[in-house]
Amino acid sequence: MRTFFGMILGALLLAGGVYVYDSMQTSSVANGEVASVNRTIVNWDVAKADWNALRDRAHRDWVRISQK
Repeated sequence: MRTFFGMILGALLLAGGVYVYDSMQTSSVANGEVASVNRTIVNWDVAKADWNALRDRAHRDWVRISQK
């Protein structure tokens, strides 16, 4: 159980760290040529679309399973 909790906590810390790093890279300070050099690690629009698709599929599957 501690191993599973550690993996979940590690994934959350990694995602949070990447989000903080990316938010600093795309701040108002990064303008012009600097913005092209300082690219983000994650394309957050694509990640959001994938997360929404995963959430919708899980909801559909849950409804399908719970109807049986």
